[in-house]
Amino acid sequence: MTGDEQHELTSTLWRWQSAGGTAWWFVSVDGVAADALSATALVRRLESGRRAGFGSVKVAVRIGGSRWQTSAFPMKEEGWSIPVKAAVRKAEALNEGDPVKITIGF
Repeated sequence: MTGDEQHELTSTLWRWQSAGGTAWWFVSVDGVAADALSATALVRRLESGRRAGFGSVKVAVRIGGSRWQTSAFPMKEEGWSIPVKAAVRKAEALNEGDPVKITIGF
């Protein structure tokens, strides 16, 4: 896993659906991991002088035996969300509402 900082947590797989019917699947990141992501986003913004697209932070993710690179996105309310692609959901036999043990590095 890449990145100097790593966090493990358990979250619930949830689905967001657009008005057009397209569905995206996510896990939420809260607590200490969310605080660390927020701090990382702030430091990177201060270093570069600009905010990443949608305020995102690039992360390396592991769920079970699946590993991939993606971005974490700040949520309006609190915390962060990480998209979980179809290939991972299939490989790890994940369904909406399932608890998911996730490791993130950034």
